[in-house]
Amino acid sequence: MLLKPENKGQLQSILTYHVIPAKATSSAAVQMVQDDGGTHTVKTVQGGELTLSLEGDSLMIADANGNMATVVAADMMQSNGVVHVIDTVLMP
Repeated sequence: MLLKPENKGQLQSILTYHVIPAKATSSAAVQMVQDDGGTHTVKTVQGGELTLSLEGDSLMIADANGNMATVVAADMMQSNGVVHVIDTVLMP
């Protein structure tokens, strides 16, 4: 289980893999995908990369293993950035 003390590093890696050090709205992310010809790669706080793309009107995020997540709620402005809710856990 990831919540055990001996798994703290693995849990931290997974959580920081979901954080991008940028304050980008969904419209900005969509524009980056369009400007880059259909995909846009972003670096995570964990050090890995995620690939943004579009599927119809949906903003999609692919992890390093090719797993796909869909942004299901976007642009929730918080004091420390912008939150976009996805429908699955991405793995580094």
